[in-house]
Amino acid sequence: MSARIAVTEDDDELRELIVTELADRGFETVGFANAEALYRHLAVHRCDIVILDVVLPGEDGYAVARHLRQIASVGILMLTARGGADDMARGLSTGADLYLVKPLDMDVLAAGIDSLWRRMSMTRRAVAPSEPVPAWSLTSGGWKLRTPDGVELVLAEGERAFLQPLLAQPGQTIQRDTLIQALTDDPAAFDPHRLEVLLHRLRTRVKKQTGRELPMRAVRGNGYLWLGENG
Repeated sequence: MSARIAVTEDDDELRELIVTELADRGFETVGFANAEALYRHLAVHRCDIVILDVVLPGEDGYAVARHLRQIASVGILMLTARGGADDMARGLSTGADLYLVKPLDMDVLAAGIDSLWRRMSMTRRAVAPSEPVPAWSLTSGGWKLRTPDGVELVLAEGERAFLQPLLAQPGQTIQRDTLIQALTDDPAAFDPHRLEVLLHRLRTRVKKQTGRELPMRAVRGNGYLWLGENG
């Protein structure tokens, strides 16, 4: 089976070149200009390998790699003009499996992907589960958040109201106004900063009680985005 690849590169011409070249070589490939677009895709589509430019608008490639390591099992190939030893060490330490330096040689890129995909395929065969891996979900009428490990976290009323619209539409940005309306009968009197406080406390509780990162991202100036696959 061919690897499914997501190319995250803000240079439109280079991104299109990589996507076209990899598609011609038999890979199922899509391209994105920034981290937010990548996250929306990963929330609703499976992906095997992510190619990351380091210098991206908004969230840079190092932060994206670190976040992907927390929420997904994907191969990460970092692509950058920064070829120094310190840059390479930083990229590998944040989660990259391979680190390639621009200008890009397409044969080297394809060979790197093939090598990474073979290693990933062998690992998956060795640890393949007998049943489908469960995902995040709300249980008990929405009063409990269940992790993919089956650990359940009892939610407070505000946390339940906050999470329900997000898990109902994974990969879609839920506007702040929508979330505020779910939390209160008087939206005009609600301080929007309370959403950030609620999310911070929920992240902390989930990490402490389940050992997992909450797969959610704030979309600057808009709202919030649920990144985890739902059951």
